[in-house]
Amino acid sequence: MTYVDRNLEIIKERMINQMEESFNLGRKLIDSELDTGMLNFVVKPVVKAFYDYWSQHDARSGTVKQIQVTLNAGKEIILKGDSETQFQEVFDKTFPEYLKGDQTYRQCSKRHKNYERLKEVAKNTYLNYLKEVIMLLKVEEEVDDYGDLATYAFKTKEEAKKILINQLEYTDKAIHIVEEDPSILNVPFGRKIILKTLRKGFEVSKKEFLFAIDDTY
Repeated sequence: MTYVDRNLEIIKERMINQMEESFNLGRKLIDSELDTGMLNFVVKPVVKAFYDYWSQHDARSGTVKQIQVTLNAGKEIILKGDSETQFQEVFDKTFPEYLKGDQTYRQCSKRHKNYERLKEVAKNTYLNYLKEVIMLLKVEEEVDDYGDLATYAFKTKEEAKKILINQLEYTDKAIHIVEEDPSILNVPFGRKIILKTLRKGFEVSKKEFLFAIDDTY
């Protein structure tokens, strides 16, 4: 196994774990929103069932697809020499597949006036995500876990925080666009609850990610 393949497996495990944690957090927040609201006993189980199905099937498969597309693209760029030209070629080639796994593509109306804005945010998210993954994949030093990998890839806490904040800003932009006009969601019910959960989940995850950087460095 080469160092690139080793790093790829470490990153993949980390991203899958973060995905599972986010789904678990979402379920807790959904329960909290429903328990404090005035929804009747018929609506509550329907919304819960919708979230459970979405997180276990569509969201999970889409997120795993995005992780795999990004990791494969990063490896291909490194093997081809990691030039700006190679990066752009691979990025342009793989973005359509990345987008297919994105919830922007899966859960939002492509005919909505704000869809292109969301698509642009997804594109910038992938661009930054791919750059970050390449930096992690290129680490040649001996590492035992993701923490080791991150400290070699990002030399200072400030550098790591800057990269994370850039990613968080794009997530925040995407949520803002949906909050502006929830009709973009192809969801038959529970839009307000879903949006509240997205916002709260984002704020909680943001704090946890920043704490993790402080803990690592």
